[in-house]
Amino acid sequence: MSLILAVDDSPSMRKMVSFTLTGAGYQVVEAVDGVDAYEKAQAQSFDLVLTDQNMPRLDGLGLTRKLRDHPQFKTVPILVLTTESSDLMKQAGRAAGATGWLVKPFDPARLLEVIKKVIK
Repeated sequence: MSLILAVDDSPSMRKMVSFTLTGAGYQVVEAVDGVDAYEKAQAQSFDLVLTDQNMPRLDGLGLTRKLRDHPQFKTVPILVLTTESSDLMKQAGRAAGATGWLVKPFDPARLLEVIKKVIK
């Protein structure tokens, strides 16, 4: 069973994402922001990271860069799930090392479809 790190500063969004993922058979660890996520990523390995962009302390792109600098996360898929939809932000996401970009509000079926495609 794949383990996913779900990062979002909104408790309701974390719950929605967790509900969708656990319902599809994934195990989920939640993090409240990029700093919390990075600390959890040091303690265990994940099969996929799903992160919001706009968060206090450390945003999604900052988290993506930090994870990509870590040998353990060089090839782990990182998906950004955010309200940001501009091409500039998407380009910044790719430059930071994000595997994909999904815009909120998310369609649960589409989210699961994307995760199935990128998870190993």
